[in-house]
Amino acid sequence: MRKTPTLIFCLLGAALLLPGCAKKPEEQKKSGPPAAIISAAPAQSRAMQVLEQSVGETDSSTAPKVGAEVAGRIVRIAAEIGDPVKKGQLLAEIDATDYDSDKKRLEAQAVSQRKLTERYKELAKKGFISPSALEGYDAQDVTAREQYARAAKNLARTRIVSPVAGRVDSRLVSVGDWIDLGKPVFQIAASEHLRIRLPFPESAASRIKVGQTVQLSTPTAPGKTVAGKIEQVQPMVGSSNRAFDAVIGVANPGDWKPGASVNGAVVIEDHPQAVAVPEISVVLRPAGKVVYVVENGKAMQRIVTTGVRQDGLVEILSGLKAGEMVATDGAGFLTDKAAVTASNKP
Repeated sequence: MRKTPTLIFCLLGAALLLPGCAKKPEEQKKSGPPAAIISAAPAQSRAMQVLEQSVGETDSSTAPKVGAEVAGRIVRIAAEIGDPVKKGQLLAEIDATDYDSDKKRLEAQAVSQRKLTERYKELAKKGFISPSALEGYDAQDVTAREQYARAAKNLARTRIVSPVAGRVDSRLVSVGDWIDLGKPVFQIAASEHLRIRLPFPESAASRIKVGQTVQLSTPTAPGKTVAGKIEQVQPMVGSSNRAFDAVIGVANPGDWKPGASVNGAVVIEDHPQAVAVPEISVVLRPAGKVVYVVENGKAMQRIVTTGVRQDGLVEILSGLKAGEMVATDGAGFLTDKAAVTASNKP
């Protein structure tokens, strides 16, 4: 019987503690899960384009063959296939021995004839020779000077130079070869004006048209984009499935090389005021593609229709307005009306 007061005291203490214990789950349910920490950014209004991409090759719009302007034996080759060359740069040399001798001989004759003609002019002034005789000496002087000029020019022509800036496409002679007047020696792919061929499959035929703008870039000149227009649409040689090439002509911006690969993007459509959000903002849910609009600390689900993807952004055709704040980082973990704490991205 002595234990009865102790038992009663313990039961009374337990009864007092039970109400407090019962409140904890209820309070936890009332407060809910913690807010998700996300990043958010406003939907942009910006220009976007529908593009058709292709990888092609640059080529020269002109490829002149450089011929020998005098006959002779090749004694030096100064350029090889693939070498870049400037206008006037030496490509090869022809043996100049005979041409140099002719120049010196005719130069001496021209000087002698000039002196003789000057002497006869003085005699004509004094009446010792007739005007008609003087005309004959003048004609000989002119002929001698022309012969010398021709010999000097032929000597200069023993140096075969590039008529344009570009790249050596082919070399048709070697040291020791005898070449006749007019024989092709080199072919140069000119680089001032370029022709770009972009291949496309048959399925793109209805979208690629003459006159469309094309944005072009090449790995040989990183960071530089050139705009051109489609000048021709040509069936691809040897193609059995109606594939075709879009041909674009552009002026070389300075450092593009014939033969280099080129990335081309044909502008099919311009959307000047597209609503755009980061790609990570668009997530797939059972309802379809959605974005989460941040409103009053909640992530409100919006079903959207998407369009063009460009530069890490996706166009929103319906379901969202420019300026509305959408979840970016963390959007893939959200549910409709989830509590969020958003840090805004610029």
